[in-house]
Amino acid sequence: MRTSSIVSIATLALLYGFQASAQAPAAATKGITGVNPVRLMDRAEVRVTRVEIQPGAVRPVHTHDDVKYHLWVPISGKLEITIGAEKPVAAASGQAFFMQKGTPHGFRNVGTTPAAVMEIFVKDGASVAEVQALGVTLAALVKP
Repeated sequence: MRTSSIVSIATLALLYGFQASAQAPAAATKGITGVNPVRLMDRAEVRVTRVEIQPGAVRPVHTHDDVKYHLWVPISGKLEITIGAEKPVAAASGQAFFMQKGTPHGFRNVGTTPAAVMEIFVKDGASVAEVQALGVTLAALVKP
């Protein structure tokens, strides 16, 4: 419960710190049943997406070549993630996974209830100061 609260607070801080654009579905998962990304923000320096995953749904291995890196943070449900050539691992709510530009990854809901993930993408155009400010904001919010 505490982890979900921390992730929620981090998300709200990001949304407060950057003016949010209208919610729009992300186009990258068209045709993938049970995986519903909702774009919460899309600015020159950062993109934030909440992905809802139905039980048994799979987001096949893919890459993000338009960003410097991204954080993949489960917020509910029972999820499994595969990064690169590694074996799939359980992904606990509130656990953050860091991926560099172009890192192949995929995920699945291995539970019996819907799951959700927050993805925070730092884009190639982001300045060092913007990336540092984002990191400081997240670090301050997830301290135990």
